[in-house]
Amino acid sequence: MNRPEVLLPDVVALARQAASLILTIYEGSFDVEHKDDNTPVTEADIAADKLICAGLKRLCPDIPIISEEGESLDFAERSQWARCWMVDPLDGTREFIKGSGDFTVNIALVDQGKPVLGVILAPVTGDVYYAARGFGAYKQKTSGARIGLLVRAYDRQQLTITAGNSAYGPRYMKFLDQFPGHQLLRAGSSLKSCFVAEGRADLYLRYGPTSEWDTAAAQCIVEEAGGQITDAQFKPLRYNQRETLLNPPFIVVGDGDHDWSPYLEPFRDLDNV
Repeated sequence: MNRPEVLLPDVVALARQAASLILTIYEGSFDVEHKDDNTPVTEADIAADKLICAGLKRLCPDIPIISEEGESLDFAERSQWARCWMVDPLDGTREFIKGSGDFTVNIALVDQGKPVLGVILAPVTGDVYYAARGFGAYKQKTSGARIGLLVRAYDRQQLTITAGNSAYGPRYMKFLDQFPGHQLLRAGSSLKSCFVAEGRADLYLRYGPTSEWDTAAAQCIVEEAGGQITDAQFKPLRYNQRETLLNPPFIVVGDGDHDWSPYLEPFRDLDNV
C-alpha cells in the first residue's frame, strides 16, 4: 500500500462514529463483565468493536482485522497476512468504568509488521490524533482546527514524564527517582503516547502487560511526529509477527537523539514476552 493517508478521512470518520456510540453508553448506565484474563469489558467495548469492524470491512474488504474484542486467531493464519488492521475499540476500559474520561478509540493499519496508519480519538474531548507513513502526524480538535504534531527536544531542566493514573510500585518509583525535579503528567489509555507526540511530555515507560492493539496506532503517530516507541533494547515494536499479541515492556520517547538507555537499568531483568 503506497499511500495509506488516502484512508485517513474514512478511518477518522469511523472513529468518530464509534466515539459517539461510546459516549451514549458512558453517559447512561452499563454493566461490567470480565473476560477470561480478568480484564473488564462493557457493552461499549462490544458495540464499538462491531461498528468499527463492519466499517473497516466495507472500506477494505480484503484486509483482515485483529481486534481486542474479536475472536482469537492462530498465528499460522495471521502469519500469512501482509497487512492487517489493529483495533482497540475502547482503550482504557477501566478509566471508562471509573468515569475519568481518559479512554480512546484506537485504529491502526499494519503493513509488513509496521504501523503505517494510526487514528486515536478521545471521545470525551473529541480530540483526534492521526498519522500515516510519510504523511506526518496531526491533532484535530472539535473546533476543526488542525495542528501538526512534533516531539520536543530533550531539556533536563524541564523534563515531563507521562504515566498512568494507577498507583506506582517501588520499581517504577525507582525509575522516576532518576529524574529529580521532573513534572509528572498523568493520563489513561494511549493518550500518554499522544502527549509525547504533541510535545507535552518527553517520556513514557510501560512495563506492565499491554497488547499490540494498545500501541499500533500510537506508534505510527509518535514516529511521524519524530519520536520512537521501542522495546527495552530500543528496537521498534513490530506487529503480528509472533504467536503472542502481547507487547514486551516498551518506552516512548520524544527526542530519540538523547541516550535514554542508562535510565532503564531498573528494568533490565524484565523478560520480554
